[in-house]
Amino acid sequence: MPRNHGSFPDRARVALLLIDVINDFNFPESSALLERAIPMAKRLALLKRRARAHRVPSIYVNDNFGRWKSDFQHIVKHCTARGVCGAAVSKSLRPLSDDYFVLKPMHSGFYSTTLEVLLEYLRVDTLILTGIAANICVLFTANDAYMRDYNLYIPSDCVAANTAKETTGALDQMNRLLKADIRQSDEIDFRKLASLAHSGKKIGKQHGLHQNA
Repeated sequence: MPRNHGSFPDRARVALLLIDVINDFNFPESSALLERAIPMAKRLALLKRRARAHRVPSIYVNDNFGRWKSDFQHIVKHCTARGVCGAAVSKSLRPLSDDYFVLKPMHSGFYSTTLEVLLEYLRVDTLILTGIAANICVLFTANDAYMRDYNLYIPSDCVAANTAKETTGALDQMNRLLKADIRQSDEIDFRKLASLAHSGKKIGKQHGLHQNA
């Protein structure tokens, strides 16, 4: 969990989480997930760009693929190498020097990681969860975030699973049970989020964050 010495402040009420997007897709049935992850990654790249413009930090919450001696930069290098199945997704979402990262050993981004410490340090209370797979690692991370009382946004077009049914089912569960806002990414208004954060108001659905930014 590196300290951020880049262009972002050390305090941010809102954070964008990119879950397992730096990925080599070297596992059974990965072709179906990769097919859906490629268009998802394009939309997520646009969302990340808008978040950055509004000084919302990005946190990569990434699997270590069982490589306990590796680091995140090694994983990025591996997943963006020529010939790797997931290179297109990983390249389109390659982290910048001032992005944060957390390596996770299991499904949830909170399990045995420093994510909670980082979020507390930044004073984040609202999370925008994105990435893969919607019905596994995104869902498990959302569950743990909900139990920690974070406001949740999970843009429906910035998550992917092996099938449309699995994605829709996971989004429906997160919306109903975890009170997550699942509007599409282009409906997230970062100006509104920023103004609410600076005013100290509680961020949530009741404020109607439906305009493009």
